[in-house]
Amino acid sequence: MLQGKGMYLWIISRVERGDPEAIAELAKNAGMSHVLIKIADGEYTYNVDRDTQFDRVPALVAALRQRGVQPWGWQYVYGRNALAEARMAVKRVRQFDLPGFVVNAEIEFKAPKMDVVAGRYMEELRAGLPTTPIALSTFRYPNMHRPFPYETFLEYSDFNMPQVYWVKSSNPAQQLLRTLREHQALRVWRPILPTGCAYPEGTWKPTPKQIIDFMDAAREYDMPGANYWEWYYARRDNSVLWDAVKNYPWKAPVVEHKPDIAIRYRDAINSNDPVKVAALYSPSGVHVNASHTRQGAEGILRWYNSLLREKLPEARLEITGQSHEGNIRTLTWTAQSSAGRVLDGKDSLGLQDDRIAYHYTYFTVQKS
Repeated sequence: MLQGKGMYLWIISRVERGDPEAIAELAKNAGMSHVLIKIADGEYTYNVDRDTQFDRVPALVAALRQRGVQPWGWQYVYGRNALAEARMAVKRVRQFDLPGFVVNAEIEFKAPKMDVVAGRYMEELRAGLPTTPIALSTFRYPNMHRPFPYETFLEYSDFNMPQVYWVKSSNPAQQLLRTLREHQALRVWRPILPTGCAYPEGTWKPTPKQIIDFMDAAREYDMPGANYWEWYYARRDNSVLWDAVKNYPWKAPVVEHKPDIAIRYRDAINSNDPVKVAALYSPSGVHVNASHTRQGAEGILRWYNSLLREKLPEARLEITGQSHEGNIRTLTWTAQSSAGRVLDGKDSLGLQDDRIAYHYTYFTVQKS
């Protein structure tokens, strides 16, 4: 599970004199869990020197890894040639064996019919990186940026990294809450690791207090981590913004030694107590099946009241198989109840801080 503080890095050569060891040491000393490095621009490589063809990415990836900092890659996509762009991303991620990848898609995908192009790109990307965590980086407010195809991108993603840039404002916490609410209302929901604003625009620049407020809000809203755009700008002006990020004490939570989530879920279902099952979810958790999307504790509790009182009363659930990729747990299961039995249960659980943040379930009940 990706969590904690991270920083986007756009042009390697212009930060810390391009020295990968210095960059990695700064990231470690700032308590960063991850650095997001631009590795491709459309169908072309990135951070490869034009004249010498020297690739600056591999040395930086190695230096970060040596210090326990995850090196993720990112790519700006245009949709000019969806398959070529996806294949370039796959090539670069595989080349460096990166632990994760971010798709940065913006205004080009607001044009008509770009949902089709987005689907083509994401299908090819996911086919080439079947087990690599993928995140989407784009506009913070879906209601302002339609017809951007949020759901098309998110369908193939594991995380959502909306750009909560409070440029010329001073209310990052309120903007993050609005971002969260609008993304929760989308048909496809993924755990949110927002990207904050550590860069100036014109005469405006964010303040250290706003940096702190943003991360305080992210933690209050039960988000596993936060990123900032961008390293070069954060280190300018005597590193005032960098230091605000560095000094924020965002540490990985202490995880209790509990039974595996699959066992806790089975036992909660078999208790026939909807409250016990709902308690396994994060406060902003989402439950999805073919007929509904329920968000938050109240909606999830209603679902389990219906499940355990009407659809599968007196249920006895048995897990028949499970697998996991990153923070996603897939379960297959059967169940017996006084109303019928289930032989084809299959659930996907997206975990956040050892609680269920996203849950998709499929099953059919064979009547007794």
